[in-house]
Amino acid sequence: MLSRRGMLAAGAAALAGFGQSLGSARAAAETFRLGVLPFGTASWEAAVIKERRLDEANGFTLETVKLAGNDAARIAFLGDQVDAIVGDLIWAARLGNEGRGVRFTPYSTTEGALMVPANSPITDLKSLAGKRLGVAGGALDKNWILLKAQAREAAGLDLDSAAQLAYGAPPLLAQKLESGELDAALLYWQYCARLQAKGFKRLISADDVMRAFGAQGPVALIGYLFEGRTVTERPEIVKGFARASTAAKEALATDAGLWATVRPLMAADDDATFEALKREFLSGIPRRTVGAERADGERIYATLARLAGTQLLGSGKTLPPDLYLDASKA
Repeated sequence: MLSRRGMLAAGAAALAGFGQSLGSARAAAETFRLGVLPFGTASWEAAVIKERRLDEANGFTLETVKLAGNDAARIAFLGDQVDAIVGDLIWAARLGNEGRGVRFTPYSTTEGALMVPANSPITDLKSLAGKRLGVAGGALDKNWILLKAQAREAAGLDLDSAAQLAYGAPPLLAQKLESGELDAALLYWQYCARLQAKGFKRLISADDVMRAFGAQGPVALIGYLFEGRTVTERPEIVKGFARASTAAKEALATDAGLWATVRPLMAADDDATFEALKREFLSGIPRRTVGAERADGERIYATLARLAGTQLLGSGKTLPPDLYLDASKA
């Protein structure tokens, strides 16, 4: 039988254990809100994080906030409705140069490409002259600006005047390329992958263009964006999310069975499309150091500053000094 002193000691120990458990539960329950787009790859990664309980293992609870499109994602991010979104390096840099403490950590090196039909007579940039060319993202899309510059430098071709241009939404342009209403289209990577599954081919990729302008490796122009305040006030949660993100990517790279969790989110109507999307996603997993990414990011930014100036970049002349976040050191 326990003495009164022993009972008190046991009770104190139980209360201490309960307090520790409650503290752990509170830490694990802290929510991290990730904005995701319909069929966007961030939702794929989030599904794996929840399936493997990688959020719980890293001290937070992941909540996905579904957003209608890129504009909605930017509005939600700027309005503090989410803690992170997948976003563009150039937009993040513009915000940073305007005084907003945005931080960027590489998410994917997979970019778009110039797509043509399998039997197309277009074999190089010069043969785009006179052709009907679709451009996703508008006249200030970074890939379009870089492609135009390479066409001028490598082929002596001014695509603005030499090609018949059609700006539009990626799905519409992909449809027009399939129907023969366009001869070529500069599209985002998911639409490129879907077209490849139907026999279309890449004439030139965004990675090819960036290397032509000095990039030393595959550049992640897409990354997770965090507010600086979030990084400062919740560093452990940001680090935990970064660890979970990395673990989810590695799980998808090594466990083929895990793709059964992701496939319902991919809008892949057939195995060929599924395999193409899967292949391109995995090939885009960043493998370089943040320092290497920043060095190439600076090269591409300098090229865009020379070609597009304030229309695209705003007042900034270089990337903000603290833009890149090494999340392992957050």
